[in-house]
This record gives sequence, structure tokens and C-alpha cells, in this order.
Amino acid sequence: MVTIKEIAKAVGVSSGTVSRVLNYDQTLSVSEAKRQAIIETAEALNYATPRARRNAVQPPLSISMPSHADVVANVALIHFLAPGEELVDPYYVGVRLGIEARCREYKLEITRVFNPEVPVDLALLAGVSAAIVVGHRSKAEIDAMARVCPHLVIADYNPRMPQFDCVRADLGEATVTILDALERAGYGRLGFVGGYELMDNDALMQGEQRCKAFIEWHEARGRYNAELLALGQSERFGQNLRLETGYQQAKSLLALSERPDAILAANDNMAIGTYRAIREAGLSIPEDIAVVAFNDIPVAQFLTPPLSTMRIPGELIGEVAVDLMVERLNGRDYSKHVTLATEMIWRGSARKPD
Repeated sequence: MVTIKEIAKAVGVSSGTVSRVLNYDQTLSVSEAKRQAIIETAEALNYATPRARRNAVQPPLSISMPSHADVVANVALIHFLAPGEELVDPYYVGVRLGIEARCREYKLEITRVFNPEVPVDLALLAGVSAAIVVGHRSKAEIDAMARVCPHLVIADYNPRMPQFDCVRADLGEATVTILDALERAGYGRLGFVGGYELMDNDALMQGEQRCKAFIEWHEARGRYNAELLALGQSERFGQNLRLETGYQQAKSLLALSERPDAILAANDNMAIGTYRAIREAGLSIPEDIAVVAFNDIPVAQFLTPPLSTMRIPGELIGEVAVDLMVERLNGRDYSKHVTLATEMIWRGSARKPD
């Protein structure tokens, strides 16, 4: 486990500054560059250290590259979050770091990085031979990009377009795994804090994978109760799963005449907001109410109590996206859809099932 002291030493700041940045302390005065360095270092140390150990005992990566190496190097990373939004959700920092690290292994340079608030300017993709698209995009926008850029790989999202390579984790399956475990641990009244899904620019209230799986799991047991579903809505998906949204939606669950005995948050950021709402209500975690979430961002292990969360392998998703892209550039003419395994990390915020 990476420590705050290790992060502080690597960045050259105090441990207190690291702690306050990772816990989203809005009263802290620190430059955006320093905040970014802390978050990226925390993410890199958390995930890259085991890989560095493996690489120390394994031979260097050997790959077959196509003859037009000058074209291969012309690679774009197209992100669905703006830079500031990415820092708010360190999970996506991990995805990007995985892409960048794998490109370095292949000796590929990412020549253009887009973080648009609006649809991608297709003129900027002229001459790009391959691109990795991170996160949610509409089908129309993906089709438009594909007409300009010959090889697209979708990372951390399945656009339900079988002609394109994609790599992701199965969040629906991961949700069922968590719910089964909470049931075995003795939790009976479960609440969900999440957000609307955006599909082709339409907001679908209950369409997001985790939310959908939560509903179906309860319906299959005859226990679905709509009042235990608290969803935030934004015009952009990346803004739905924020700390502030988690805080507001958790407050609505805590205001119920019969509150849940456990809350499942759609990501760790929302769980942090949920922690705040629970404490303001004078309740304790996990004695009065348990909290579990998704992603396992670095701050999860430093919360009080440490957060139980489903680890989504963001960095590996980024690495595999690059592998898929290189395969395409080397001549593979069929699509691949890759699903990476998740892992539940039990900490102090919920009882671990037997």
C-alpha cells in the first residue's frame, strides 16, 4: 500500500498537503500544477509499483511494428473530460497514465491530446493514423471520428458498435458481486447513490450500468424500492458522479423515515460526498450505516474509515487500449471487445462477508 509520506516525498510537499488534496479539501490553497502532480503521483505509485517489480524480472517488451513507423507514431488520445474534470476523478488519471506508459513502452508518442467541452474538432484529427477514445461519446460522434481517423479504440466504455475495438470492466457484473456480498454480510436495506446515463446525448434516468444492475438485482428478489435510488443529473456524464452530487443524493437517502443500512455509491468520489452527509447527520460508518463504492482511487485507503470499494483496473484498461491499437496498426482486420476483471477491496467502511 502506498503511503501519504511516499507521495509527499515524490512530489516535494508536506504530508499534510497531500492528505488535504486527496481528501478534496476546498479550503487548501495550492496551485493546479501541484494538485495535478500530487494526484498523478498518487495514482502512479498506487498502480505502477507492482508492475515495476514485475518488469524488473521480465525481459523488455518485444513487438513487431509495421514498416511505416512514422505513421504509427501519429497517435491521438481523445478524452471525454476536460483537464480539471479529470483531476476531480483520479480514476481517469489512471486510465490516461496507463495509455501514456504503454505508449512509451512501444516508443509511440501521443502527439495530440483533446479534452473538449464540445464535440471533437474533426480537422484536428487530419493525418492521425490511430486514436484512443476515453469514455463516453455518442455513436454519431464516434462514426464521424472514424471517417477521419482509420483506427479507433474505445477505452472504458462500450458504445455498442461492434466494428470498433473496446476495453472496459463489466460494471453491471461488479455491482451484482457487491450486492451479493452485502447481503451475505447481513445488510438488508440497500441504497444507491449514482447518476443518470447519457446515451447519444439523451439522459436515461436508470440506464447507467451500476444503477440498472442495482434495480434488476432487487427486482429479482421482489425487494425493489424506488425511494432507495438517489440519482444526480447533469448535461454531461463526467459531471454526474461528483463528490458534491454524492453528498446531495446521500442526504436524500438519510432523510427517509427508514434509512438504508448500507449505501452503494457509483464511484469513490460520490462515496466521499456520502461520508460527509453521514457525518453531518451525526451517524457513524459502519456502525450506523455502511458505505461501499467503485474504482479504488488512492484516497479510498486514506478515508476514515478506509473505504471498501470495487477496484476497477483503470491503468490496465489504458494499457490494453494501446495494445489493441498497435494490433490494428499491425494489420488485424477484425474487432476485439476486451473485458477486464474487477476485484473487491474490503476495508473498514463495511462488514466483510464470510
